[in-house]
Amino acid sequence: MSPNDPSHVRIFDSTLRDGEQSPGASMNLEEKREVARHLAKLNVDIIEAGFPISSPVQFEAVKSICGEIEGPVICGLARTIEKDIKVAADALNNAKHWRIHTFTSTSPTHMEHMLRMTPDQVLKAAVAAVEYAASLTPDVEFSGQDAPRSDINFVYEILEAVIAAGATTLNIPDTVGYSTPEEYGTLIANIKKNVPNIDKVTISTHCHNDLGMATANSLAGVINGARQIECTINGIGERAGNASLEEVVMAIETRKDIYGLATQINPKEIYRASSTLARLTGLEVQVNKAIVGNNAFAHESGIHVDGYLKNRETYEIMTPESVGVNKSRLVLGRHSGMHGFKVHVKEMGYTLDDTQLKAAFARFLEIADKKKEVTDDDIDALLGDQITDNQSAIVLEHVEYSAQVDVTSNKDSNTTPHATVKVRVNNKMIEESGTGDGSVDAILTAISKATGLNPKFENYKISAVTGETDALAEAIIHIKDVASGDIFTGRSARTDVVYASAIAYVNALNRMLIKQAK
Repeated sequence: MSPNDPSHVRIFDSTLRDGEQSPGASMNLEEKREVARHLAKLNVDIIEAGFPISSPVQFEAVKSICGEIEGPVICGLARTIEKDIKVAADALNNAKHWRIHTFTSTSPTHMEHMLRMTPDQVLKAAVAAVEYAASLTPDVEFSGQDAPRSDINFVYEILEAVIAAGATTLNIPDTVGYSTPEEYGTLIANIKKNVPNIDKVTISTHCHNDLGMATANSLAGVINGARQIECTINGIGERAGNASLEEVVMAIETRKDIYGLATQINPKEIYRASSTLARLTGLEVQVNKAIVGNNAFAHESGIHVDGYLKNRETYEIMTPESVGVNKSRLVLGRHSGMHGFKVHVKEMGYTLDDTQLKAAFARFLEIADKKKEVTDDDIDALLGDQITDNQSAIVLEHVEYSAQVDVTSNKDSNTTPHATVKVRVNNKMIEESGTGDGSVDAILTAISKATGLNPKFENYKISAVTGETDALAEAIIHIKDVASGDIFTGRSARTDVVYASAIAYVNALNRMLIKQAK
């Protein structure tokens, strides 16, 4: 499909930029690269890899993705400030195809209270920024934040000016999720009708989900002439998130009778990308989430099941296989061997070096000894804390814990749960003990004492990866660095939920230390 085909809707994925702004969703360099690989497999048109000026970590992440990922255009965000644009160009210029995305705000509220600039100042800064960006790359996108709450005539004026300055894509962000589909569709239609030379550029949507209408607004924009949708995997992003990639893509795919358009996305990679992002960020997908939720293709009601068994189209408008959800999964066991395991995890989308592969295979054998079957979900979970950026300052070497419960009265005994841990901190072995309200509390207390770290616990969740009694237990812990306010996520899966919780906590502490060091 040609990018210039009028029936082609470009998919601009902002998971690594806007999506990562979700509290607790920050990723290290290797995790960002893993997500970028999945985006390339999805065949998105543009990957917004980050905001290079915002930090050295963001700059290196964008540069690294540019050096590895082929296919999609790689995009970097920049304010309408010359330094921002120069730094973005420096991070992007080793990509085969790259774009600078410069933005300002156009609503009276934003201009007065956030930018503290007059409309004339905003207009001049936007034109200067686009002209400078266009001198560095032929692919320049301009965004005017909070467009639906802006004066429409000022929107027309600034869009006309940046087209003349060299912008090739005009993004119309519903930054606070304020619009309804009717309003947003009308806004796009009016821009298309009233802005001179609008036919020379691509109109883009960028809709937030504060009122739960991000997907509907994006599609209303497309009906009225937009040919790029900015979205994220699982809809993650600021506040209530963004339009979901999987929702807009499958809506266009499933309702060709309405839209008469197409994307170049490979939908069979959707579920894998979704589950990978959830694993890396610790932001789980709600069970009833459209397309990728666990219940998206589940049928329980007697009437529904009866209809489905007679003809699946009675209650399914798309097949699970069409988005990469396989009803039958390859089951691995102890006798699969290293080679079979290596081939399978590679097919699942993981790239492991020899050290990581050996460690992962050892974990796999440990689980295979305890479970009847090891599924892809199990492998996803066991690799969740396997892939790191090799900067772990804290290593949990040994755990012992004890607790007693009077099963007759169903009450705790008078024995206080106790735990002892051995932790290697910067290659120094430290042993500490702790007590708590339960075994997990006692272990985490001991780890905190051993490391000297005492962050605030934001959230703790445990769940079974699969439904069997021998399932892996997955633990997710969110902690907050009291000094910076940053939130960090640790995730681990083991057959022992207590041990999984300890590893998850250590992973979260390591992420916090890495961020502090950088």
